[in-house]
Amino acid sequence: MTKAEVISEIADKTGIPKEDVSVTVEAFFNIVKGSMADGNNIYVRGFGSFVNKKRKKKIARNISKNTAIVIDEHFIPSFKPSKVFVEKIKKSKKVKETQA
Repeated sequence: MTKAEVISEIADKTGIPKEDVSVTVEAFFNIVKGSMADGNNIYVRGFGSFVNKKRKKKIARNISKNTAIVIDEHFIPSFKPSKVFVEKIKKSKKVKETQA
């Protein structure tokens, strides 16, 4: 599902014009990105958590040049779904049908 499809579905279910829903969804994404860039995690009860995960410094290899590369420690954004969300997906019959 694309962002445009999400916006359309929200607009259909709520009766709010697509333009307003689009502005709201974009604002949400911008707030999430900005907050995480500032080092804050975001917790949405019943949905999940957007958290910054720390990656340690490590040595990687460039196979084509046969050299070692140092990758400094850094943070990456991550999403951890809530237990309620995970259980809903586990019990979903449609997910099981599409995976078969």
